[in-house]
Amino acid sequence: MKKFSRKAGGVMLCLMTLLPFCASASGGITLNTTRVIYPQDAKQSSVSVRNTSEKGTFLVQSWVENKDGSKTKDFVITPPLYTSRPGSENILRVIYSGSELPRDRESLYFLNTKAIPSVDKAALEGKNTLILAAVTRIKLFVRPAGLKPSSDDAPSALRFKRAGEKLEIYNPTPYYLTVTNLKAGNKELKDIMVAPMASDSVPLPPGSRGDVYFSTVNDFGGVTPAQKGVMQ
Repeated sequence: MKKFSRKAGGVMLCLMTLLPFCASASGGITLNTTRVIYPQDAKQSSVSVRNTSEKGTFLVQSWVENKDGSKTKDFVITPPLYTSRPGSENILRVIYSGSELPRDRESLYFLNTKAIPSVDKAALEGKNTLILAAVTRIKLFVRPAGLKPSSDDAPSALRFKRAGEKLEIYNPTPYYLTVTNLKAGNKELKDIMVAPMASDSVPLPPGSRGDVYFSTVNDFGGVTPAQKGVMQ
């Protein structure tokens, strides 16, 4: 979690970046998904944003970052900025406007939604007040058509290899695969996302012996059943 603070005129604004794994929620603003699968040839995709607060009004701002975490103009979000009333629902339209992306694998971006609560300036006059603006950040995958294997079958293609104090994970598929509930024997390992047609590794704790088991996160943000890892 990253926090940024700015204080002016007795009011402190604190920005909190949240990396959600379950339902995306921050200060009464919720998204209807924890990830976006954007078909590469689609004209647009959409994300529902709800204000679950009974009284709170929020200023909602949205933008897209590239895989390095920098703001990008590859996507247009409409509306980029709007006021969300209590109990209301709005639709964000996500439109790709960048150059041609690879056709043999997914491309990774991040969709950010910042919710700033409204305040009564007159009521706050002369008071020191903390205002929290929360940013929900979810993965956005641009997926070409016709990729093989299917996204459902991709996790079983992962390959694992012990290399000293690390467990190497090779992903030969065209998808970004988030590996979770990873275990070596009875030792739990950290979660990791492995890029398409690439390798990455996680530290192995001392005494981690036995078979490797893992789950992955599917297109709907759910966790797949555990399966035994295939060792190289």
